[in-house]
Amino acid sequence: MKTIAIQPVAVLSKPRPPTSGRTDPPWQFATLLEAPHRLAFAAGALLLALSALWWLAALVAREIAAPFAWAVPMPIAHSLLMAFGFMPLFFVGFLFTAGPRWLGMPPVHARSLVVPVAVYAFAWLVYLPAVHINLYVAAGCVALAAYAWSMLGWRYARMVDASDAEDRVHARVVRIGVVMGMAALWTAAFACATESWLLLRVTVIGSLWGCLAMTYLGVAHRMIPFFTASALPFLDAWRPMWLLGVFVATTVTGFISGVIDLTVWPAPMVVRMLQLLPEAALGLGLLLLAVRWGIVQSLRVRLLAMLHVGFVWLGLVFVLQAVSHGMLLVTDETRSLGLAPLHALTMGFMGATLIAMATRVSAGHSGRHLVADNLVWTLFWVQQVATVLRVTAACWPGAPSWLTSVAASLWALATVSWAVRYGRWYGRPRTDGAPG
Repeated sequence: MKTIAIQPVAVLSKPRPPTSGRTDPPWQFATLLEAPHRLAFAAGALLLALSALWWLAALVAREIAAPFAWAVPMPIAHSLLMAFGFMPLFFVGFLFTAGPRWLGMPPVHARSLVVPVAVYAFAWLVYLPAVHINLYVAAGCVALAAYAWSMLGWRYARMVDASDAEDRVHARVVRIGVVMGMAALWTAAFACATESWLLLRVTVIGSLWGCLAMTYLGVAHRMIPFFTASALPFLDAWRPMWLLGVFVATTVTGFISGVIDLTVWPAPMVVRMLQLLPEAALGLGLLLLAVRWGIVQSLRVRLLAMLHVGFVWLGLVFVLQAVSHGMLLVTDETRSLGLAPLHALTMGFMGATLIAMATRVSAGHSGRHLVADNLVWTLFWVQQVATVLRVTAACWPGAPSWLTSVAASLWALATVSWAVRYGRWYGRPRTDGAPG
């Protein structure tokens, strides 16, 4: 079986421990401009924390029947923010840091990204109050975010086109995700302004699979085997290129199945079977791949384990989808697992992978050891408990409403604590004195 040789994709200077008794320098905004990941990750961490706190407040208000105005329907406001808000900023930080190394291109200077990153973050910061005040202001915020993302996306696409690197496959797959994100954001802005809620729901599903999952899987195919083989040399860096094709097919399957659920109801038996069978096969296949990639062995290395646990969630997404569609099939469209697969995708796969990857990049590019210390390891598992509780609440027809609030509380605790911890790093120089 033909495989592609692994080449280092992120050349990091060897981290050195900080000098004993050294006082950390003060946090400075100017330090964010020393590297793309500093700027974009800082903005992403801010939005991640605020998004979690905002949603927790909304759920608590609903639980105690407190007045909480919504110019945009609550579920739609939530889905828009969680799909488009903070995750693309972390993509920017990673792609403009690792991307030039993938493609053999000159480094990208963070100062050249300030305007689009600032505009993108500003758009979602204004969006948070706007969804409670005015529909058209909220739609305008989404349009502004679409404009900023288009600036960033076209720059990345041009970088891919300008490269003469021999291996650009992963960068091209990611480019597909980036371009899909542009289309999704502009469509979301239009749908919000025109109150086309079905179109907006379809757009969110399209973004989750076509943009976010496509980007995650393009990076995962390249990085997970490399990271695993680096940390555990007795495991081979197995990543045949046909597997990347399977990953792309996975995103297409998820999108089509999600659109069917939104637009076809009740669905004929043949449609449910056409959903169930590939989902079951993909779920089993992805879980077997997780074993092949070393999920069991990775548990001895915390930082690596976090990445592998995130990938396991992707297999569980399709298992849950298959079970849900099987339930619809045998109960005459009356029972399903509801939003359980969706939250397994967003909180489980995407949330865990985001924290794992951002933690690794943040540690390596700050001159620190590539380890998950007790704090981040604890926060990661708090996040996992939050995910399990949210998925359970969706699966359990008689689940008390407060269970979702508890899940949101734990999610907020984990993400806000993570954002504060690593946000402090981004505005301080590397501990080893190296540039960047």
